[in-house]
Amino acid sequence: MKAVETNLLKFMQGTKQFIIPIYQRKYSWTMKQCRQLWNDIVRAAEDEKIKGHFVGSIVYIEQGLYQVSSVPQLLVIDGQQRLTTLTLLLLALGKAIEKADNPWILRKRRS
Repeated sequence: MKAVETNLLKFMQGTKQFIIPIYQRKYSWTMKQCRQLWNDIVRAAEDEKIKGHFVGSIVYIEQGLYQVSSVPQLLVIDGQQRLTTLTLLLLALGKAIEKADNPWILRKRRS
């Protein structure tokens, strides 16, 4: 097994399909866990001394060499709760930016 540290946004970029095995527990984060993650992200964004936030490990394996699809399939072994929550957070942020009345945000996004 080879562990590689990477930036979450770099990891999420590109086309890929995350597959959650049936034996994984169902999504169970409550508002408490989501709020803690959000507060950690905001604290890291506001404090220039903090260079990032470690969200935990995401362990996955690629679904074999011979795939029917050209989209890479990643079997998530650990980190499903964080990955799901962060994906929903990024989706919500994207929708908020689209709806924003602030022309600077929209101009920045298009450039």
